[in-house]
Amino acid sequence: MKKTLIANTIAGLLVTAPTFAQQTASTLESEANLETISVIGVRERLYEAGMLKDTVQKTEVISDSLMEKIQASALTDAISLSPGVRVNNECSMCGVKRVMLNGLRGEHTTILVDGIPVYTMMSGFYGLDAASSAGIESIEIARGAGASLIAPEAIGGTINLVTKKAIENSVTVDLSAGENGYQKGSVVATGLANDDNTRITFSAQYDNRDQFDGDDNGVSESPELNNTVATLFVSHDFSKQDSVHFRANLANSEIFGGPTDTDISAAFTEFNAEPDFESDSLFENDDVRNQYIGRGWETTEWIESERKEVYVNWLHAFNEKLNMTLTVSHNDHTQASFYEGFVYDADNKMEYLDARFNWDLSQDHLLTFGIDSRIESLDSQTNSDSAQYVSDSFDYDTLGFYIQDSWYASQDLEVNVALRVDKVEADFTDPAKPGTEIDETVFSPRVDIRYDHSDQWTSRLSAGRGYRAPLSFFESDHGILDAGVGFEINVEELERSFSTNYALSYMGEALNVTASLAYTNVENLAALSETEDGVPALEQLSEDADVFVSDIVLSYHISDDITLGVTAENYVYSDEFKQSYGVVPVEQRAILSLDWEINGWDVFAAATWVGGRDLSEYGTPGTPSFDAAGEFLMSTQAPVYWTVSAKITKAVTDSISVYAGANNLFDYTQVEDMQTPLFYEDGGYDVAYIYGPLRGREAYAGVTVKF
Repeated sequence: MKKTLIANTIAGLLVTAPTFAQQTASTLESEANLETISVIGVRERLYEAGMLKDTVQKTEVISDSLMEKIQASALTDAISLSPGVRVNNECSMCGVKRVMLNGLRGEHTTILVDGIPVYTMMSGFYGLDAASSAGIESIEIARGAGASLIAPEAIGGTINLVTKKAIENSVTVDLSAGENGYQKGSVVATGLANDDNTRITFSAQYDNRDQFDGDDNGVSESPELNNTVATLFVSHDFSKQDSVHFRANLANSEIFGGPTDTDISAAFTEFNAEPDFESDSLFENDDVRNQYIGRGWETTEWIESERKEVYVNWLHAFNEKLNMTLTVSHNDHTQASFYEGFVYDADNKMEYLDARFNWDLSQDHLLTFGIDSRIESLDSQTNSDSAQYVSDSFDYDTLGFYIQDSWYASQDLEVNVALRVDKVEADFTDPAKPGTEIDETVFSPRVDIRYDHSDQWTSRLSAGRGYRAPLSFFESDHGILDAGVGFEINVEELERSFSTNYALSYMGEALNVTASLAYTNVENLAALSETEDGVPALEQLSEDADVFVSDIVLSYHISDDITLGVTAENYVYSDEFKQSYGVVPVEQRAILSLDWEINGWDVFAAATWVGGRDLSEYGTPGTPSFDAAGEFLMSTQAPVYWTVSAKITKAVTDSISVYAGANNLFDYTQVEDMQTPLFYEDGGYDVAYIYGPLRGREAYAGVTVKF
């Protein structure tokens, strides 16, 4: 029974993938091909036997073939068309992006690599554009609190990057270039050794985008991005009982936004010469629509970061009934940055340990239990000379125990019941913040149910509790920018959440449909405010915040060559949630896609529609104006807009293909509506009045060669 149930579960999960049926077809094909591949290791055998299992909740899967079709350079590109996922650009200068799941904020999303937490707080803020697509086999998106046994802080859900596993000796090189300084080059090499017991994957990627200044006022709406990433993954089976995974990743990223006529060296030189200088006007006539006339450093935002991550994972099978997995991971994320005269350097470290056991109690029950520990610290330094300055450095420690029973009640019904117990301590370590702010023991239950009504219809219901410790101003509307006078930290409790998700899926020969409903309630939601003295303050709301999400995903195979996809989403936020957003989120979105493969040609296109919004309902600026005097007010109504992306690929030979395409094909940005992200309010200047795309058309061409 167990093998059949596992197979049904895998097949069902594929139905809930994004609207692109080609992706689903490719995944199904991959699953079928795996049956014929001779490289079957310890882990694969245990999965086939049903002895390595996590959950049955609804999961969207993005395959590597889909990532190629949408020309995804990074994680933020790859997931941008997935249902229930929003990649929100929250700063026009530094280009920081937050990944929102089920309508929650970016800090409520946990990034995993091969099911392991390796992303620190800071990595989840400035590290997402540097999470390259090279060497990634698939991306798994699970929405809802407690979506993973080892990530209870994932109130919105988890995104799991699955590393490409070697099944042959091969090298794939991809090179492309295009408009606005777009460059991307990657290599992925896989190899087998020791009678296929050793499997090695090496990947490296470089990508670059120049600054984009759509209104030619001398200040960019989207920054220059430069990323270099290298990853080594080694899997080795020592015996039929023991397997080890090792993965090391090095990522370097540089971001430069603001003035278009200078660079960071010139900005530093100019600032160091007169650090106390302040221009009388930043723009001609104090209007952001006019030419920038301030000094370069006064609008410069520069972030240079390096992320080193490594994990070791050992799987040991004691017998056919019991196996154990031990995991150790380390992440060190360092950042040097310059925010318009404010220097902020930080070192964010995290160690994670996990011991997990899978015990086959009976034909109908698989018990998973374990203990894990996370130790994270942030040490920051600035150039502030304020006597009242309070840093945002912290120590964050958790120790947790978890247990899950996977009950195969019948051929059609599977129930997973899980419980986590965590001891959580969060301590802001500045001498001005004595004591431990958060010291709690929390219980996080979760239940996942999958029921097959028939061969075509499947229901999935999940409900769970989660928690999160508000750790840093990075997590609340980019509060670091005003931090020259220090931070006011008024956090004493964990955020606590309850979420429930229901999905009904239909899987036919030509038509696949999944309809989903999700509700999340968050207590003690952290949000950024400001004291009477203008000091940024991290506060917690006294009222609960709620969000309700509904979406439907449809894919239809018109023929063997043509597939159409449709996604429709609707988000309803409570007033408390709305006021916590400094940048307006999406309320309605629809995505249409076409995938056409014929005679060696592959045409893929996707059109995204975003509904209008009333920005005054959110925590966005109340009375933004183009000018410092406040005479020319900006609109608080975000209009409806469309964006279209397309790519055409031609297989020249079995090993060489060429392609051309464009992101944002019709070159729409919010600047086109004369709504620059730059604004004044009460005479003060800021940069985050954002509701739409900030980067214009990006046409490109490239070649892929496989050896």
